[in-house]
Amino acid sequence: MSGDRLWFILLCILAPTFVAGQMPASDPIDGQTELNHKRWALMLQQYVDESGKVNYTGFKQDESALADYLNYLGKHQPLGDATKEELLAYYINLYNAATIKLILEHYPVSSIRDIKQPWGRKWIAVGDQQYSLNQIEHRILRKLEEPRIHFAINCASISCPKLLKVPFEAKRLEEQLEEVTRGFINDSLKNKITPDKISLSALFKWYRNDFTSSGSLQEYIRRYSKKPFAAKAKVEFIKYDWGLNEQ
Repeated sequence: MSGDRLWFILLCILAPTFVAGQMPASDPIDGQTELNHKRWALMLQQYVDESGKVNYTGFKQDESALADYLNYLGKHQPLGDATKEELLAYYINLYNAATIKLILEHYPVSSIRDIKQPWGRKWIAVGDQQYSLNQIEHRILRKLEEPRIHFAINCASISCPKLLKVPFEAKRLEEQLEEVTRGFINDSLKNKITPDKISLSALFKWYRNDFTSSGSLQEYIRRYSKKPFAAKAKVEFIKYDWGLNEQ
């Protein structure tokens, strides 16, 4: 068995708990059980537009339903036999729903950064543990070595990848990750690509190592860009806009 394969098996076993070090309790699911994202899907359809902007005023009316969905996820965490796709879909949905809930708890607010410790506070229940948004992103999702998660999770800001109008599902995850990655890289409001220069979202600066494990940053962008550019095109990074992604 290769070292990479062994590492992945260990990660699947530990992913729900490597922050706290013990297995969460309360209604776990196995790899054969599909989570019910219907209530999350309805809220996304109702309060998120095609550009990913959020109607937080309207969403506020369903804040209790959103809390119920987060409670449901917290009681149905994936266990050790969950696939990588199931882990990714679960934690992406958890991250996105929790971010919306965080904004609603402090709304009206002009930026997520106006909230005290928006990413560092532990409040998101998974079994009998409390997680922060930072822990979900950096200690769980990024450990799964799937760089496209950066285009799937949403930080409630204008420069963030847009919030998808449908939940992420393990059975469709590859298709969905390709969709959000291609969409983000070719969004001229987030990245500007010309033959001689590529001006990229600051995401590519902050997480450069995630995108360059098997090649250069230019090579990664070229896989998805609709616009051609020179192999030695100059790379610049665009200042991030942390304004709220509000309709």
